[in-house]
Amino acid sequence: MRIIIGMSGASGIIYGVRLLEVLSAIEGCETHLVISKGAKLAIKQESDRSLKAIEALAAVVHNDQNLAASISSGSFKTDGMVIAPCSMKTLSAVAHSYGENLLTRAADVVLKERRPLILVPREMPLHAGHCRLMYEASLLGAIIAPPVPAFYNKPQTVADIVDDTVGRLLDLLGIDNDVCKRWNGMS
Repeated sequence: MRIIIGMSGASGIIYGVRLLEVLSAIEGCETHLVISKGAKLAIKQESDRSLKAIEALAAVVHNDQNLAASISSGSFKTDGMVIAPCSMKTLSAVAHSYGENLLTRAADVVLKERRPLILVPREMPLHAGHCRLMYEASLLGAIIAPPVPAFYNKPQTVADIVDDTVGRLLDLLGIDNDVCKRWNGMS
């Protein structure tokens, strides 16, 4: 299995990092990581980990400016892509097929090849333009998965809340996991 993980310049770097942690522990999973310039700033602000430590979680790290990278072509087979977090700038580029960098080019390739593209927009509140962009991206085939926590599972920590979202993202990729607590009906 080969999954592309993109991180763009929005708050919520923890979602992409945790997704990388979980995927790196799955035997046979090859992760390709693209981190935007804005995401590198968010990592400095939000994470206790260095950029190098985060990159070490991925099998392959691509420079966001390398439009000749393997993941820029549909002939390079992948099983999907997650952009977590997904900034409104990146969402706009995806919705308008604007492949100005490797992150948005890879997303465009995933869409054109009809592979799962999961966008994790981390913005609140949303104005009509943000909602329109999410709608337009979904019309192209993207799955919009904002990190909205469930509370039926009674999370005790921030890590519990993050894991709930990460488990659901893995579900959307068709990857069996026990990262999140499942709803089993009323007790």
